[in-house]
Amino acid sequence: MRPLPRRLDHGEEATLVEHLEELRQRIFVCLGALLAGFAVTYGFHRHLLHWLNRYLPTHVGKPLTLGVAEPFLTVMKISLWGALLLALPVILWQLWAFLVPAVEQGSERRVRNFVLFASALLVGGVVFGYFVALPAAVHYLTNYDKQVFDIQIRAADYYSFVTMVLIAMAIVFELPVFVLALVRLGILSTAQLRRNRRIGYFVVACVGVALPGIDPVTTVIETIPLWLLFELSIWLSILADRRAAAAVQASGASGG
Repeated sequence: MRPLPRRLDHGEEATLVEHLEELRQRIFVCLGALLAGFAVTYGFHRHLLHWLNRYLPTHVGKPLTLGVAEPFLTVMKISLWGALLLALPVILWQLWAFLVPAVEQGSERRVRNFVLFASALLVGGVVFGYFVALPAAVHYLTNYDKQVFDIQIRAADYYSFVTMVLIAMAIVFELPVFVLALVRLGILSTAQLRRNRRIGYFVVACVGVALPGIDPVTTVIETIPLWLLFELSIWLSILADRRAAAAVQASGASGG
């Protein structure tokens, strides 16, 4: 049995071939995690489909399939998305382990916390999308003029819509990561964020409208967290600036 890829230490030299070999091994680990996740999600795909169908109203019934292969392809698609979600921690860890030798040794902990924070926001976005955004959007859309229409839902379209909503919410919840990254790169500053807060809220609202979502309910539910997360981003950038200033002051005092 071959060992897992070894993480290079800081300052350890390696040839291009060794880097490519390490990358190849880590890709195989990620594919193995994805395959294991697929085995789990496919084994429980009926439960998974039941969880996704729970917000459909009774007058709609089960999603329809119109093609011979559509049930099989739909199950494969949902199982793959579920497998990717299960394998995501392993994929992020392999990416972190591959890139960490290039990070300054003193910044390793800060970057690791940044990655963990981004992962937690991603999970939070998916959870918020499933329990808040998805039921509201499905209820609004499937009850719109139901006295006029015989509403029937095709399985492929419904699960694509569900995936779109969950991915959109995951992207929405990554806003603090994007803002903090821009601040760290010097593209934005804390003073600019605080001074142009109203403009920022307007830009965030435009982003919420541009996100996937064909109904006003989904758009509003995506925009409100964006506003809250934008405000959180401002305060996190202020905290980061204060900690950086304190670290510089402490290093200056110790050097003096």
